[in-house]
Amino acid sequence: MNKFRPFPLLACLLLGACASQAPKSAPPSSASSDTAPSAQAPVRDDSAVTAQPAAAGFAAADAPPAAVAPADQAVASADADAAPAGAPTAAEDDFDALYGPTIPQAGTNGAAAQPGAAPAYDPWERYNRGMHSFNLAVDRGVARPLATAYTKVVPGPARLGVTNFFDNLGTPLTMVNQLLQGHPIFAAQSLGRFVMNSTLGIAGLFDPASAAGIPRRSEDFGQTLGAWGWRNSRYFELPLFGPRTVRDTFGLGGDIPLSWVRQVDDGGARFALQGLQLVDTRSQLMSLDSLRDQAPDEYALTRDAWMQRRNYQIVRDLRSHREQNNELPDYLREDKDSTVPVDAMPIPSWVR
Repeated sequence: MNKFRPFPLLACLLLGACASQAPKSAPPSSASSDTAPSAQAPVRDDSAVTAQPAAAGFAAADAPPAAVAPADQAVASADADAAPAGAPTAAEDDFDALYGPTIPQAGTNGAAAQPGAAPAYDPWERYNRGMHSFNLAVDRGVARPLATAYTKVVPGPARLGVTNFFDNLGTPLTMVNQLLQGHPIFAAQSLGRFVMNSTLGIAGLFDPASAAGIPRRSEDFGQTLGAWGWRNSRYFELPLFGPRTVRDTFGLGGDIPLSWVRQVDDGGARFALQGLQLVDTRSQLMSLDSLRDQAPDEYALTRDAWMQRRNYQIVRDLRSHREQNNELPDYLREDKDSTVPVDAMPIPSWVR
């Protein structure tokens, strides 16, 4: 029986060695806490608290958990790496480019104004409001009913063809202004677009150039004056033709001689084309009527929206390349102009 006594002793030694080893579940828990995303709330380790005496456990419950500090530091470091505090976004950069740095408003104790709160440059507001009321009365009494009847009588494909036709006639004006602004590549694209739509598109009724990937751009001499340095200009509303600036009013002197519709010698045909273009332009704004009718201040809405988009066009022309900022509203990025085109202005023939 003595020869079997070493085996119980050896078994006891093995059990003691196994009991002295630390459990293997601890390292994975610490590793998972280190690799947890900083955005998740830190989880307190209760096993560390229960391992302490009772008095230490109550003290640890009153004190902040030790695991919270590294997680907070990780969140702070992630925020610091993402962007410095107060760093402007791309949309705010575009806003500053349009209106200048944010201006503290009265009663804000020097706090920066929110984007969109910058006052429009409208020193002639009293005149502009009166002219806007006149234009609004003409629009509601004449232009809107004609546009409504036009959309009900003329089928959609035919209206699209009319829009394409007048857009194509305005391409040479865009091409000349692109050359004056120092964008020969854009001018070459506009020339190719005009040739393709005038031939394959049957006098511009169709738009195969867009299907071919040739972008459509719209430029006028008012934008050219802005690219040449006349960036800031006060708001000025023209009778019957709506929003403009003083710069754009002078720009009409460069646009009128390049108007193809105005080169038509037959007065009746010219006025018919201009009237059709006016109705077509107004019909494209029908979707905005409900917004304008429900606005607390329809004049301020029209002025601010138009000035913001117009200033964006000027700033865009000054850039070496045309970056599209997806954070901006669609009405800023689209090239389609919503004002009365120079072709449709019934200016006396002696101006031509």
